Amino acid sequence: MTIARYFPFLSHLVVRQHFSASVLDAVQKAIAAGEQQHQGQVCFAIEGALPLRELARGRSPRARAHEVFAHLRVWDTEHNSGVLIYVLLADHAIEIVADRGIAARVAQGEWQALCDRMRDRFAGGDYERGAVEGVSAASAILAQHFPADGSVKANELPDRPVLL
Repeated sequence: MTIARYFPFLSHLVVRQHFSASVLDAVQKAIAAGEQQHQGQVCFAIEGALPLRELARGRSPRARAHEVFAHLRVWDTEHNSGVLIYVLLADHAIEIVADRGIAARVAQGEWQALCDRMRDRFAGGDYERGAVEGVSAASAILAQHFPADGSVKANELPDRPVLL
């Protein structure tokens, strides 16, 4: 855990320390490129720390990821093809939440392996590489199960990572 876990007002500083504008640009480009390979929609969200009231309630990173999934309307894609990659820096937590159309075909274990690889990169201090590789791996999973069909599709979720 980081100091931001106990002092959430520092969380934006922690986020900006690890996810600079250039890192956010690289993640955005990886999402846009990946979405050309599959029919899914990928959203990447970063949060420095949970608010103190959520900590007091015992909110888990997984529960928070589901809340963010709903708040960002990742579930609201035309083909139920939204995927949220949620990073909670203070807890060193990475969660992937997939909409029901994807969850029915992709085992949670595949997503967990991807989260573990990202966590390893982040632990080594390489946030850009970890995030970009994570997005690319998610796109590869989606391309395997939901390959692009050549049609033009709307970009239903922002490609730019969301800072919470």
